[in-house]
Amino acid sequence: MAQDRRVVETLVTESDVAVLRRTFNAPDSHQQQTIQASSSAVISRPRPALLQKSPITTPFTRQPLLDKANADVSLWVTGIIESGPHPSPPPVCRPSECACDSKGVSNPSKGWSLLPHHPSPAMLWARIRQEAQLDAVAEPALASHRHSTILSHATFEQSLAFILADKLSSPALPLPQLVTLIQEVYADEPDIVAASMADMLAVYDRDPACDTYTQLLLCFKGYQAVQAHRIAHWLWERGRTALGHALRSRSSQVFSVDIHPGAQFGRGILIDHGTGVVIGESCVLGDNVSMLHHVTLGGSGPVGGGVRHPTIGHGVLLGAGVVVLGPITVGAGTKVGAGSVVVSELPCYCVAVGVPARIIKRDSNSEPVHDMDQVDYILDYVI
Repeated sequence: MAQDRRVVETLVTESDVAVLRRTFNAPDSHQQQTIQASSSAVISRPRPALLQKSPITTPFTRQPLLDKANADVSLWVTGIIESGPHPSPPPVCRPSECACDSKGVSNPSKGWSLLPHHPSPAMLWARIRQEAQLDAVAEPALASHRHSTILSHATFEQSLAFILADKLSSPALPLPQLVTLIQEVYADEPDIVAASMADMLAVYDRDPACDTYTQLLLCFKGYQAVQAHRIAHWLWERGRTALGHALRSRSSQVFSVDIHPGAQFGRGILIDHGTGVVIGESCVLGDNVSMLHHVTLGGSGPVGGGVRHPTIGHGVLLGAGVVVLGPITVGAGTKVGAGSVVVSELPCYCVAVGVPARIIKRDSNSEPVHDMDQVDYILDYVI
């Protein structure tokens, strides 16, 4: 073990760490002037009434979560969880009024909320760092990478900013400039950082292929694409549409996920695999939405503006290759089978499959994202 640690230490020199710190903490004067000039030219864009922002209370305190391999809790850094009682869940962010509420029907899809097994932000960051250290020791070839992306950073948001900037940087958008921009976004709206953590907890809970948070943060392009979109959407809301589109274009090239910067996302979003996903400008995603690869949330309607894309309710599961077209609503807790084409409204808590999609089960009264079962309807389905 001592020999492995010496190997790790030799792969990352003090000068490497110094370069990274300068990248984060000391942008050159030209870059600083560019950011200040662009900030002074901000144009205010009102948020559509369809999805009012609901800030996440941070920091939130929860008990530690044992990983899927039943790892020893002693690996975690102790004494970090804040003292005091757990706060009440934050107000939820509803994309639309649910018909179930007005009918008095039980509606379990109340949006994102922290569960008792979810770690606090401090505990989550400590866990990520611990996993990165273990990776560096187990795979010396990855030691430099784990240090540059995670271990050399003091906070989760600094690490995420560097990872996204490293993925999205190009000659037109150099790494130091992107790091500075993303950190500016996180400093201006901490709710985006909290939403990124919510997405991470959701992916870890729902994706059985996700073994560690470090794997998720560094290797799951669906998660990375969602976080890149949150940056582009922040720019879009502030009238910086050119830069928002530039990030959207670069993200599409890197992740093969095309999300218009105007699309509005809730929290606890899972895009599994990600390849081929397309989400249009006026699309709204509620909380706890899960989708697989090649999902299209496309537009239909007036050219030149207006709501043209779907509204997806809380807790919806969209199977691989699902296409939803037009300004329609997919109700909370609904499951849409793989390869289906949805062109009309779907009520809450139903199962719909086919081309065009038709409802084969109603009033399921549960969120499909809890078990991610995409084939439970097959025995009842008659072609």
